[in-house]
Amino acid sequence: MRMNKNLLVVAVFFFFFLVSISAWAEPAKNVFSNNPIVAEVDGRPIMLDDLKNAKIQDSLVNLHQLQKSLLKQRVLQMLQKNHPEIKKENVPQVTRKDIERFYQKTPGIKEIGTFKEMEGEIRQFLEATLIDSFYESQYETALRKGWVKDYFKAPNDFTVVASLGTAALWFSDDAAKPRRIIVLEYSDFQCPFCKRVQGTIKKIRRRYASQVQFGYRHFPLPFHKEATQLAEATECARDQGRFWEMQSVIYENAPQTITRDVIFDYARQAGVRDAETFESCAIKNKYKPRVNRDVAVGVQLGIVGTPTFVVGLYDSDKKTMAGEMFSGAVSEDDFIQKIEKYIALSRQTGKLSSLAKTP
Repeated sequence: MRMNKNLLVVAVFFFFFLVSISAWAEPAKNVFSNNPIVAEVDGRPIMLDDLKNAKIQDSLVNLHQLQKSLLKQRVLQMLQKNHPEIKKENVPQVTRKDIERFYQKTPGIKEIGTFKEMEGEIRQFLEATLIDSFYESQYETALRKGWVKDYFKAPNDFTVVASLGTAALWFSDDAAKPRRIIVLEYSDFQCPFCKRVQGTIKKIRRRYASQVQFGYRHFPLPFHKEATQLAEATECARDQGRFWEMQSVIYENAPQTITRDVIFDYARQAGVRDAETFESCAIKNKYKPRVNRDVAVGVQLGIVGTPTFVVGLYDSDKKTMAGEMFSGAVSEDDFIQKIEKYIALSRQTGKLSSLAKTP
């Protein structure tokens, strides 16, 4: 009987010990997940990433950027009371000289309007940029000092499988030095952002000349009336081995209104030697089907604007690439970050394409 009482005492003690531990323990945090379970079917989970396509991914990235900005504002507002270092009054001011410098040095902006017409918009842009930069610096300080813990992560990468098709390639095929990484560009010759990013692309080509292949496909937007005509003209120049020269001349010189004579002049500048053959090709719209095919493939991938890039690993057997898609006049640092990621992946076993979702 005494043994039973002793067992009862031990059991009661152990029960209250567990209750006490539970009371003292910090409650589990509901930490943010960017890929939660959204449903279960016969015990099998469906994850948020399973519901993606390229358009949804683009929307998710944009939404995350907006929410991240609001998160930083909220954090800094909460910190201002106890941390005097966090003050909005310290934001640098935009001067007229800053605006003039931006107008003179930013490619493509003079085609949009005169300095007087653009001054107000440039000021707003620079002020927003300075504020974002200032808040980013303060936010990084708050993270470094442990005043805030950030659990909010960007959406996971969405992998697409893209065919190179008839893409123009910067480097000629070299079996002895295969380039497993490809940057595939979809662009429009009358898109100012496409024009702006060309300088960055040239730097990236020089930096990764021995590791990365670069491809170009057309995606003329419907509201750019001459963009399709220019795209076809580069394909005619390609017949004579002058695609990239023609592409460069167009981006450097093309005004908003294009005539056939202007296109012929561009071809001469690009070094097209057989002018008669080129002119016949352009007049007969020989490569209209190729350009239309580029657009159709781009739409299937989920492309809605230009420039859009796909960076990933190349499968020489299937003539496809598997990687991630992003758009806009991307900075050099962003290109480097993405390319370096795929260079690292290329050294690992297994193929990225096995993880890809074909759109």
